Amino acid sequence: MSTPDHAGQGLRTGQGLRLAPFRGLRYVPERVGSLAAVTSPPYDVVVRPDGLRHLETADPHNIVRLILPQAATAADRHRQAADTLRRWQEEGILAADPVPALYVYEQRGDGILQRGLIGALRVTPPEEGVVLPHEDVMPHIVEDRAALMRDTGANLEPLLFSYRGDGSATGAAAVIERVIRTTPLLSTTTEDGFAHRLWSVTDPDDLARIAGDLSGQHALIADGHHRWATYQRLRAEQPAPGPWDFGLVLLVDTARYPLRVRAIHRLLHRLPVADALAALAGSFRVRTLGAELPAALDALAEASKADEHGNAYLLAGDGRFHLVDRPDPELLARTVPADRPRAWRELDATVLHSTLLEHVWRVQDDPEHIGYIHETAAAVHQAERHGGTAVLMHPVHEDVVRELAEQGVTMPRKSTSFGPKPATGLVLRSLALN
Repeated sequence: MSTPDHAGQGLRTGQGLRLAPFRGLRYVPERVGSLAAVTSPPYDVVVRPDGLRHLETADPHNIVRLILPQAATAADRHRQAADTLRRWQEEGILAADPVPALYVYEQRGDGILQRGLIGALRVTPPEEGVVLPHEDVMPHIVEDRAALMRDTGANLEPLLFSYRGDGSATGAAAVIERVIRTTPLLSTTTEDGFAHRLWSVTDPDDLARIAGDLSGQHALIADGHHRWATYQRLRAEQPAPGPWDFGLVLLVDTARYPLRVRAIHRLLHRLPVADALAALAGSFRVRTLGAELPAALDALAEASKADEHGNAYLLAGDGRFHLVDRPDPELLARTVPADRPRAWRELDATVLHSTLLEHVWRVQDDPEHIGYIHETAAAVHQAERHGGTAVLMHPVHEDVVRELAEQGVTMPRKSTSFGPKPATGLVLRSLALN
């Protein structure tokens, strides 16, 4: 199978998924403290500033210096990342694998086993329907990621995509099951307790079998909407076929390895809890709970199961938890757009953005006013530390996400957090190598 720059010829109208091999750029273990110490969560999961500082001090070569470089201006940040990437390659910190490959990637931990394929996926326009988004994106983030990728000439972290195979151990699944019985390229356990292993697939017959299996599939973007939109933007900028026709992804067959779905919480920087609660009078039921997070989350889960009044949230930031549920039906009728499917109108994220943020709290949806935090405890801590309000959400079921995506309906941005997410730093894709 040819490498992405050759594979790009004539593929712009193809159907199904095309996952091409590439020469992975990987850390040289002997040149870093440990592989675990140089990895990072995806750029949008790193909690700033505490998590960022922790990663920067874990190892001088931590990948966070590439995905979240720190400098006075955006241009300086992107230029710094490009300089750092080039220097690390010159110094032998990062080195390219000798031949193009697809990579089998395994994560194990917290009762979860996930396996998938990392490769360079053909970037398709939305109208082809090969890749299904389920969330809206924020233009300023796409612009920032595009500038970073242009300057570095690299895909620095794989996106997480899912597809539904037939559940059998044939095709790509058979290749994966056989490869994992061989010696991995790398094996490490990260700070969160997850064990990671990576293997390369270079055999032409294996690559052909994977290609045939994926050619009739479409994928759901599980994590990486902004980076996929960035791939599409950068591809559109190129007049001729080339390496920008492809982007780095991890493809997981959820028929064999179901993903875990978690919520992404909101941090309202300038809205104190007392003001948030006062504004809810008469429009939502509010019950104050204790100060224990696990018990509060259990109460949220129970409230979210209610058929008649399903929307529920936890507010935190004043040392306690406040369960907010049972919205006024007339308020919802006035504030939630009626031109979308019922499943979309009833989403917690829809009601949060259309009703609470826009009409009740009048909070602007921009980085100055709202932060998006994946970790529940971190959201609560940040709210208490800075006098804001954390809005804790209950996760959406994967079937609802897929159903809406297949109808072409996007959810409010940052509605879900699929995982486990691939660790950033185990394998990079340099466009100069492909």
